[in-house]
Amino acid sequence: MRLSKILVAIMLVVFCCISISISRELSVQSPDGTLTATFLLNNGIPYYIITRETDVIIKPSRMGFDLKDNKALRDNFSLESSTRSSFDRTWTQPWGETKTIRNHYNELTVQLRQQDAQQRSLDIIFRVFDDGIGFRYHFPEQAALDSFAIMDELTEFKFMNNHSLWWIPAYRDNRYEYLFSKSLLNEIDTVHTPLTMKTGKGLYICLHEANLTDYAGMTLFDNGKNSLGCDLVPWSDGVKVRASAPFDTPWRTIQIADSPAGLITSQLILNLNEPCKIEDISWIKPGKYVGIWWGMHLGKYTWAYGSRHGATTKNVKRYVDFAARHGFSGVLVEGWNLGWDGNWFEHGERFNFTTPYPDFHMEELSRYAQDKNVELIGHHETGAAIDNYERQMEDAFAFYQQHGINIVKTGYVSTRANKTEWHHGQFMVQHYRNVVETAAKYHIMLDVHEPIKDTGIRRTYPNMMTREGARGQEYNAWSQDGGNPPDHLTILPFTRMLAGPFDYTPGIFDLYFDEYKPDNRVNHTLAKELAIYVVIYSPLQMAADLPENYENQPAFKFIADVPVDWEETHVIHARIGDYVTIARKDRHSADWYIGSVSDENPRLLKTRLDFLEPKQTYVAEIYADAVDADWKDNPLAIEIKKKLVDHKTDIMLKLAPGGGQAIRIRPASADDIRIYQPY
Repeated sequence: MRLSKILVAIMLVVFCCISISISRELSVQSPDGTLTATFLLNNGIPYYIITRETDVIIKPSRMGFDLKDNKALRDNFSLESSTRSSFDRTWTQPWGETKTIRNHYNELTVQLRQQDAQQRSLDIIFRVFDDGIGFRYHFPEQAALDSFAIMDELTEFKFMNNHSLWWIPAYRDNRYEYLFSKSLLNEIDTVHTPLTMKTGKGLYICLHEANLTDYAGMTLFDNGKNSLGCDLVPWSDGVKVRASAPFDTPWRTIQIADSPAGLITSQLILNLNEPCKIEDISWIKPGKYVGIWWGMHLGKYTWAYGSRHGATTKNVKRYVDFAARHGFSGVLVEGWNLGWDGNWFEHGERFNFTTPYPDFHMEELSRYAQDKNVELIGHHETGAAIDNYERQMEDAFAFYQQHGINIVKTGYVSTRANKTEWHHGQFMVQHYRNVVETAAKYHIMLDVHEPIKDTGIRRTYPNMMTREGARGQEYNAWSQDGGNPPDHLTILPFTRMLAGPFDYTPGIFDLYFDEYKPDNRVNHTLAKELAIYVVIYSPLQMAADLPENYENQPAFKFIADVPVDWEETHVIHARIGDYVTIARKDRHSADWYIGSVSDENPRLLKTRLDFLEPKQTYVAEIYADAVDADWKDNPLAIEIKKKLVDHKTDIMLKLAPGGGQAIRIRPASADDIRIYQPY
C-alpha cells in the first residue's frame, strides 16, 4: 500500500511539473521503505525525484553536463539498461564519533546512450539509505569520450517550497571562514555545502557531496522557483573539470531527518566513500595537544624570527614540560622554519620546509620530547604557493619522519592558490589529495587548515584526521567584527560539522585578553569553552590557551580527562542556532561525557541519562555555569560539583546566557558512594 501511494505522489508531481510525455521511469527505495529515488527520462532528458513516504522532497530536477568543444550530455538520451543491487555490512572506524557504522542501502544504476552519431554513454547511480540519498555520474570508457572538459554540471535540486536555509557564501577571499546566515532559499546567492535547511513541515535536509576526488568542489546557487543549481568551482581559465573516461563524479548527497539531531548522527557521507586503503593503520592515533599557536594570535609571540620569536628551543621545551605533566600527547610548533619573515602570505614561495631558524634545534627538541613521551607536531604553512610546496613535499615529510614526528598541521593562507586558482577547484582538490597520500607514505597524520571541505575521505585515508574550514577560535583573538558570536557554536554542529571533524582549537581560559588584545574577547562562558570538547568533534583536540592560564585552575581537569575517540554518540537536545546537547561514550573506558551549549539566551534543559548501563551507579563530575554567570559580564563564573547518578537520573542543565555545561560521568567506587550525594 505504501509503495502504491508513493508512486501516485510521484506521478502527480511529474504531471504537474513537466508538461511532456514520460518515456521511462525507474524507482529505488531505502531499506526501510521510507525514501524513494525515482529516475525519469522525459523526451530524452534525464530527471530525478526524491520522496519521503508520500511527501515530495525534490520534484523533477534535471541532470547532465555541458562540455567544452563537444556536444552537451544533457538530452537526446535513451535508456539502454538498468541494474539493481543491495548492500548491508557493518564496518569499524579506526577512530571517530562512533566505533561501528552500518552501511545499508539499495542501489539503482541506469545506463544511458545518446541517440546521435557519437552514441556516447553516461551512467547515473543512485544509492538510497534510510537517512538519505546519494547519486553520482559515471562516464564509461568509450572511444567517443576519451579526454573531455566539463564546463557545467547541470544537476538541480528543485524543492516544493521556499525553505529556510543556514549558509555561508561561496567565492569569497576567506574561503569557508564566514559566520552562518539564516534566510529563505530565494534570498541567497551562491553558497557552500554542507547546506542545511528546514522545511515548512519540520523536516531537516542537508545537501553536500561525498568522495570529492579529482573534481571541482560543488557550490549551490539560487536557480529560481525554489530551486538550487550546482555550480562547480572553476579553474582560472573557466573550465570546471578536466577528465578522461572512465571517470566518476563525487556523490551528490541529500540527508533527510525528522529532527536536527538526525542530521548529526547520519553516517551517509562516510558510507559513500571507499574503505580504508592504508593496510597498516597502527600509527594512526587520536590525541590532545598544546602549542605556541595561541600566543602568536594574541601577539605575545611571532612566527617570524626576532625578539618575540615563539618557536625557540627554550620556549618549546617549556610547552613539552607542560604537556608531559598533564598527559598531552603532542606540542604543535609553528614558525620554526625559514620563510616567515615579511609578508609571508603573499610570498609563500620563500618557505623552506627543512631548514630551521637559528634558535630552533630540531634534533635536540625531538630527543627532549621523546624522552618525556611527548611528540612534536610539525607545521607546513604554504602561503598557498603550491608549486613551492610540492617541490619540497617529499623531503619535508621525510624530514619529519626522520625526527619522529607523525602529525603535521598544514596551512594555505592566501586568497588564491599559486595566486591564480580557487582553493576549492579541481586543481586544489588534486593537491590536497596528493598531500594526504604522500603523508600516508611517511606515516604522517594531517590537520589541514584552509582546506578543501571534508567529504568523508577520512574513511579511505584515516590519516586525514581533522581540518579547519570554518571560523575557529582565532577569530576571537583579532577579528574586527568582535569575534564569534554566542550562537556560532549552536549552528556549527548542524552545518559545517556534518562534513566531518573540525579543529576549532578550544580551551581558552583567559576569556579577556587585556594584556595583549584588550579590544577582543571570547564571547561565551568558561563552562561553554569546556563543553566544546564534546560538542565539536575532532580526533586531534588542542588545549589552546597559554600554559600559564591553566595553572591552578580546577576546571582544567576536564580538558585533561576528556577523550577524543568515541564509541557512541547521542544527541539529546538540538535546535539550530539556539542550543545543542551531545553525549559521547569513551571508546576505551566506561566513561561518558556530555557537552551542552546555548546561544545568547539562558536555557534549562532536562536530560535523562538513560544511555547509562542499568544497575550501575556513576559519579557525575559537573562543570556548570555559576548562578550569576553571563557571557557579557561574568563569563568566568563556574561551579564544579560531583553527584551520584544512574540511568534513571534526570539532570537539569542550567545554561547561562552564552553559556554551557560539561560533564564527565564515570563508574562510582565504594568510596564515591559513601562520599557523594545523589543528584
